[in-house]
Amino acid sequence: MQFTQMPLPFVKMSGTGNDFILIDHRQPRIAREIMPEFVRLVCRRRFSAGADGLIFIEDSDRADFKWLFFNADGSEAEMCGNGARCAARFAYMNGIAPAHMRFETTAGIIEANVADVNVSVLMPVPRNFRHDIKLNCDGQSILLHSVDTGVPHAVVFVDDYEQVDVCRLGSAIRHHQEFMPAGSNVNFVMPLGDGTFKVRTYERGVENETMACGTGAVAAALMAAATGQAASPVDIITSGGDRLAIIFDLHEGPAASNVFLKGPAHVIYNGELTAEALIDK
Repeated sequence: MQFTQMPLPFVKMSGTGNDFILIDHRQPRIAREIMPEFVRLVCRRRFSAGADGLIFIEDSDRADFKWLFFNADGSEAEMCGNGARCAARFAYMNGIAPAHMRFETTAGIIEANVADVNVSVLMPVPRNFRHDIKLNCDGQSILLHSVDTGVPHAVVFVDDYEQVDVCRLGSAIRHHQEFMPAGSNVNFVMPLGDGTFKVRTYERGVENETMACGTGAVAAALMAAATGQAASPVDIITSGGDRLAIIFDLHEGPAASNVFLKGPAHVIYNGELTAEALIDK
């Protein structure tokens, strides 16, 4: 596959360990039909820039800008909380949007507010709360919960998340018939006893554990509250050791509204992708 318009400027950013490549694509450089393969090649670690996902920032006639968000495997995702925070800070730093902004995603219009490195995002209204799902998975019986926080998430509460084989068990749950055909992200959540929770996440599309997942942190916080283990605001400590704050209103049903994800979004470096970054190994 041939890619043109190289070299291509980009910014590498990290949202609490969830890393992304961001490209200002208001002047189109990559044809829409080849974006998935382009993303797959660029997101390879060691052979290219490497990232959990890639975000194209484009013009919108409905909001300050529009994003196209792709997972590392080239699949397109509706929403990513940490990606949204990085996209918001990128747009603010580059004069694309004001500090309080709205941007278009396939999950709907997202609102965000940038204050230095800290970014708060108003998340999509969660839906499809499900409790006490029992699965036979990877040779064991698993009790979990699920909720869609922009993308589907399974939540498994554990006593010691260090002992969980996140990749093996996460993959088994992610591909379980219960969540087909789309599959699900999987969060292993450990209460710390003070209303704070540690979370390890297996991400669909990355097909591995990531250092953080914003929508997963939201899912963990909501399910902790829905099961009586916490109340808003809930602090989530990610695999990378950073802290995210989730603020929300919980209603009977259960249901939730006014869900905010808050945390840092850091710029790692600016660079240019050359044609050699796209050599397929």
